[in-house]
Amino acid sequence: MKFTKQMSIEEAIRQHPRAIDVFMSYEMDCIDCLGSAAESIETAATMHGLDPDDLVKELNALENN
Repeated sequence: MKFTKQMSIEEAIRQHPRAIDVFMSYEMDCIDCLGSAAESIETAATMHGLDPDDLVKELNALENN
């Protein structure tokens, strides 16, 4: 399964535990956020001033490691 912008942060973390490392590298404390179950990667990235496509690309790189 690939990461998508529409995926919730919680779902991303369940899919690959190292997704936490990616979020934290951008100072996104998403694992502690109450909205992580419902908030999409795209919404979170935008709220943090990040390009959602870049974030998803980096998350998908985890699948190869």
